[in-house]
Amino acid sequence: MHAPDLTNLGKFYIRGRWVNPISANQMPVLNPATEEQVGTVSLGNRDDVNRAVTAANEAFQSYAQTSKDDRLSLLIAVKAITEKRLEDLAQAMRIEMGAPISMARSAQADAGLGHLDGFIEALEALEERLELSNGDTSVREPIGVCGLITPWNWPINQIALKVLPALATGCACVLKPSEHTPISAMVYAEILDEAGCPPGVFNLVNGTGTAVGAALSRHPDIRMISFTGSTNAGIAVSHDAAPMVKRVTLELGGKSPNLVFADCDLEERVATSVAKTMFNTGQSCDAATRLLVERNCYDQVLEIAKRTAAAVEVGNPAEEGDHIGPLFDKVQFDRVQEMIEVGIQEGATLLAGGPGKPQDHPTGWFAKPTIFADVSNDMRIAREEIFGPVLVIIPFEDEGEAIEIANDTPYGLAAYIQTGDMDRAKRVSRQLQAGAIHLNGAGMAYGSPFGGYKHSGNSREGGRMGLEDYLETKTLHGF
Repeated sequence: MHAPDLTNLGKFYIRGRWVNPISANQMPVLNPATEEQVGTVSLGNRDDVNRAVTAANEAFQSYAQTSKDDRLSLLIAVKAITEKRLEDLAQAMRIEMGAPISMARSAQADAGLGHLDGFIEALEALEERLELSNGDTSVREPIGVCGLITPWNWPINQIALKVLPALATGCACVLKPSEHTPISAMVYAEILDEAGCPPGVFNLVNGTGTAVGAALSRHPDIRMISFTGSTNAGIAVSHDAAPMVKRVTLELGGKSPNLVFADCDLEERVATSVAKTMFNTGQSCDAATRLLVERNCYDQVLEIAKRTAAAVEVGNPAEEGDHIGPLFDKVQFDRVQEMIEVGIQEGATLLAGGPGKPQDHPTGWFAKPTIFADVSNDMRIAREEIFGPVLVIIPFEDEGEAIEIANDTPYGLAAYIQTGDMDRAKRVSRQLQAGAIHLNGAGMAYGSPFGGYKHSGNSREGGRMGLEDYLETKTLHGF
């Protein structure tokens, strides 16, 4: 099967060239479906970060002065090369994180194009100079050199949501992708290089969060950090960045509620809800992992959910189809197994799945699609982000209790409503504390702002709002 050329995997992309790292540290890149090593990635240190930041700082001096038309031309060139390399991106994520190839093409790699279209449209509409009614002038300018830290679960989605607005606004950047998914990041760097991104405007340094991530967060020449990952890691980034008073944007975890009312099309809405929870093997920060069900349709929902879970296929990521793949590594597999055991110990009813690997997949970090019923919202499985194919079902008596349970979480990334009553949908949505509300299976379009309330983050990515964090406002008086 097609696979990207890994020639550059052991190098970093700095100042428009692939260079050998200063650090000698390395780690194997494993295929989570086979547990086999597919490559070796270099892990950078503070010296590698300093070299990349210096390159970015020097490049910023001229790139910040480019016109909007120049930057639009660059994004259009990036789009052309991304389209050409789309299969390489998809195969990279199949190999490094176990994304089934059909989904890797249609969702994981497609995000690189979809978000690009959203940012092109947003940049076209951006007013960089605005005359105020009081006679002053407001000017929007790039904030400076940005440190970008991205996760493993949606690699290109998150890289695109950070790198593209940096390029669009005139910033220079240093990207630290997850060390577990370096192949797709390498391909993306090659795309930017071929598209003619000016040397030093984009730089790539692989490494761990404690080494490269911390060095970026603490670096005095970086004016902004954009981080996506766990809430605990986001807190650490904020602490590291605080002494420099730099801007920090965070997109963190979630434990999203899905409110099922008896007046919806139960068969369709419950089946779709279960399937979407299992999508990407449950490794999505906005997955609707708490299914809140109205008591008078509870038994019917359990039957549909159990039947749907049994029909979810677990399969080889290299094969076409709508099956789910493995968890991305052994650490995450062990975490999911631990939480399944916790659910059993807490007294929840195991409706589907359970501990261990599926019978047909003894090799690889595959987990069973698992559903717990009769869950109370104070259980660990209802409060902690499991990040695997695990759904908990919680009953509620009425609309008020549903809203109370939904909001009883430290997170607030997304919420979902299943109802046939539009007045109820609007009424409930106004009371849910989440950054995105999805009604009856509606998805999020590229270009819309994405982000959360509370411990789920403090910013919005995508489209027009996704440009804002990369801009400073200067006011001119008497000009």
